[in-house]
Amino acid sequence: MLLFSVLLQNMTIDRKWIVKESGNPAVIRQLSSELGIDHVLANLLVQRNITTSEQAREFFRPELSKLHDPFLMKDMDKAVERLNKAIDSGEKILIYGDYDVDGTTAVALLYTFIRNFNPNVEYYIPDRYDEGYGISYKGIDWGVDNGYTLIIALDCGIKAVEKVSYAKEKGVDFIICDHHLPGDELPEAYAILDPKRTDCTYPFDDLSGCGVGFKLIQAYAQFKGYPFAWVEAYLDLVVVSISADLVSMTGENRILAYYGLQRLNEAPSKGLMSIIKLSGLENHKITIDDIVFKIGPRINAAGRMESGRTAVHLLVSRNDKEAKEIGAAINTHNNDRKNIDKEITKEAIESVKREKDHLSKKATIVFDPKWHKGVVGIVASRLVEAFYRPTIVLTESNGLITGSARSIAGFDLYEAIEECSEYLENFGGHMYAAGLTLKKENLAPFSEKFEKVVARKITDDILTPIVNIDTYLDFKQITPKFFRILKQFQPFGPGNLSPVFITENVYDNGNGRKVGSDSGHMKLELIQEDEPYRHISAIAFNRAEHYEHLHAGNPVDVCYSIAENYYRGIANIQLRVKDIKKKELF
Repeated sequence: MLLFSVLLQNMTIDRKWIVKESGNPAVIRQLSSELGIDHVLANLLVQRNITTSEQAREFFRPELSKLHDPFLMKDMDKAVERLNKAIDSGEKILIYGDYDVDGTTAVALLYTFIRNFNPNVEYYIPDRYDEGYGISYKGIDWGVDNGYTLIIALDCGIKAVEKVSYAKEKGVDFIICDHHLPGDELPEAYAILDPKRTDCTYPFDDLSGCGVGFKLIQAYAQFKGYPFAWVEAYLDLVVVSISADLVSMTGENRILAYYGLQRLNEAPSKGLMSIIKLSGLENHKITIDDIVFKIGPRINAAGRMESGRTAVHLLVSRNDKEAKEIGAAINTHNNDRKNIDKEITKEAIESVKREKDHLSKKATIVFDPKWHKGVVGIVASRLVEAFYRPTIVLTESNGLITGSARSIAGFDLYEAIEECSEYLENFGGHMYAAGLTLKKENLAPFSEKFEKVVARKITDDILTPIVNIDTYLDFKQITPKFFRILKQFQPFGPGNLSPVFITENVYDNGNGRKVGSDSGHMKLELIQEDEPYRHISAIAFNRAEHYEHLHAGNPVDVCYSIAENYYRGIANIQLRVKDIKKKELF
């Protein structure tokens, strides 16, 4: 993104490096010996609370048999009983979901599963601009008018108390499959599947919305005595949801993602295969990063720019030609989205800078009625990267102000917004991301209170961006065996982030250069002083301000993750530099 990388170069934020405490040396030595791995890798395991060889084997080789019994989830028996009744009787079933990646994958999963048994199934995705997030009266009315008597809501509905009551009055039952925090009152649904319910004792509470939908079909298959392979086929959709929704990559999610990646690489659905090809990943081993940065945004683009229904249409497609055509249209939407969010990001940053006191503020709130509603979440993330503070980006839609909020590490954004709820018509989300709607007349008082709430809760430590580093590493330790085992730490995500290493006193071998259309990045060949002939390729995004220092032959400390870079179908080890610190020269 040319514009944004230029802006970042002019707004460099100093980051604090924190190196994690090493694990117990005796445990590290034992693991290193028993597993036959480098002590650095053994330390990474211990830092993840993996202290025995048996735990390590479970970590490196997740097993589907370790998935929790879906009937441990509150109301699962009721949900399965109602779904079974609807399928057996040929009842008309409407699958209702949010318009983002989690919602559309969840809808695609349940719809494609149910249509195997009952042709009277349809899906409904609310219009982002006309209906907004979650269950809508318009959606319920559409279902009633078309004879649907069971609505299964995915990735939404946990707070739709009034709307579910409205549906009940119309003779429609709801099964809610959600993963968001409930409010004080639960809807009067036939069944509510949400591991975050206070009265739910399910062993893992950080499933994605699609993950909850998966547990429902797992339970149904278990109830009917169907083979697990029938539900395993949908794990490609589940891993896309887990990755894009940034839920934790631990516990049950790690198992689902591990086997979901296998499915995505070996036998993806026709719709996902179309996106894989358009993303240039056809001949690559797809990783979580590929989903987050390439596959997910393309699925999201449909809901942002046109309709989330288009994304579901692609994901449920059974025809190669159809999938190719819809995929191409969605890819065009994604390109349009990129252009729009570039322009709005520029305008938003300029808006912040025009505020005389913006440097002293603890939060960022920007509003423009002309901004495209579909990209305000992306813009909010850009502003967080630029200014590093809790951020809300707002626009106007259907006579109301609406938008998205993004947070920084360690700050509970949802809790702060909740304190200002007297000014809001609607809000929902998580600790680090939320959506909200308010009346125009409430914008000023909301903004004032939100700034005060954030200022009261936030600390200077939180406002200083941190790079968490796992351990020190010398380049000579990065052997093929080391990297082969490091890859087995995947899938990476929250709770199991890609390890970050620090190497001190590093030089460029003279071949480093600026790259990118804006010359905002650096392609480097890094060496250590004691082994000048051992070089390793590195890419440093948005760090071109260090080029002259490196080009002059000066040393730096670098922190980085280690990844595979594909060039013409060949994979090579590459350092992905997260930050650079110049060494003091005397």
